[in-house]
Amino acid sequence: MQDLFLAPVKINIIEAAGMRKFITELKGKTVMTNDGQILGMIDNFLINILSGDIQNVLVIPAADVETRLYKTDSQGRLALPFSEMRAVRDVVVMSVSNE
Repeated sequence: MQDLFLAPVKINIIEAAGMRKFITELKGKTVMTNDGQILGMIDNFLINILSGDIQNVLVIPAADVETRLYKTDSQGRLALPFSEMRAVRDVVVMSVSNE
């Protein structure tokens, strides 16, 4: 993870589920799975400093989420693949499975 960094506030996400969004518009949004399970709230993003690609969405887990079933960072946030973001509206839908 040494080639990754936390996203600064003003980075424009080129495509987030087919829509252009600023990170500030996504922070704080609720994240849920395709089947409706609430995973938590978007806290930040991990970006590859070499390519500029967004790698992961960092999510503060909801109280009833089994964090041991997901990849997490050192602060206990879920590290979900950005490529699995499916819809961005009132909530963010991620196509993820337990790892």
